[in-house]
Amino acid sequence: MEAGPEATVRPSGLRARLGAEIFARVAGPDGAATRARIHRTPGERWFGPQDPIRTVHGDASMFVGGLRALLLQSLHPSAMAAVAAHSGFRGDPWGRLQRTSTFLAVTTFGTAADAQQAVDRVRAVHRRIRGTTASGTLYWAGDPHLLCWVHAAEVDSFLRAHQLYGAEPLRPDGYDAYVASTARIARALGVADPPRDRAELARCLDSYRPELAAGADAFEAARFLLLHPPVPLPARPAYGMLAAAAVSLLPGWARAELRLPELPVLEAAVVRPAGRAVTGLVRWAMAPPPATAQ
Repeated sequence: MEAGPEATVRPSGLRARLGAEIFARVAGPDGAATRARIHRTPGERWFGPQDPIRTVHGDASMFVGGLRALLLQSLHPSAMAAVAAHSGFRGDPWGRLQRTSTFLAVTTFGTAADAQQAVDRVRAVHRRIRGTTASGTLYWAGDPHLLCWVHAAEVDSFLRAHQLYGAEPLRPDGYDAYVASTARIARALGVADPPRDRAELARCLDSYRPELAAGADAFEAARFLLLHPPVPLPARPAYGMLAAAAVSLLPGWARAELRLPELPVLEAAVVRPAGRAVTGLVRWAMAPPPATAQ
């Protein structure tokens, strides 16, 4: 049976509405103008069109990787204290998400000049953030050691999420190249010696294990992200699938610290297929519509 006009209009309309809603949440009210500036401004870029960092950071798997990164990063008491006291993630979670996503987009896809300006703004903020953890330890957001933890946890999370949920997983050397590319951004932010391949990344993460423990702020962040997210009710089921996928990617020791269950059979049978379905839906909604045949 030949499809009528409504059959062709409705899917594209649904796709446009869903894509616009997701984009507005992630990019904010000025997202369209920011996207145009990032992608259309002529000039030299830090990374070329074929660089793996563009493949990873442009994929819907970043939604899973971002949640995993936040959970993993929370296990460093100093990093979590700085986030809890200064980031506004509870009072303005969408604003924080939008600032983070814009930074990633600018440094990955924007001009070298815009990328450097974005880095300079972040470093200026970091210089002002100082405080004391609940145990009395002094922290400074610009501390290269602390920055390295945040960077390594983020890169590992994006990489692992892309390996499992990316539209086109990379070869092993592609993921090594991805880590090397992210090291350029980390050095610009003040990390002294960021990991440059997956082996160095694994050693870097292992070196922080003695410093990591879930405190009250980490538990509160996990409850906020997993149980009380700032997501409209209709979107809660999809968000829950993304959150479950993120938790399933955490290492066992991290789950134990956060008191999150490890259910391998359920994860293999339900969580991962659901995670692929939701990331696929996000990818479909945010992709440009297919060209109409003439």
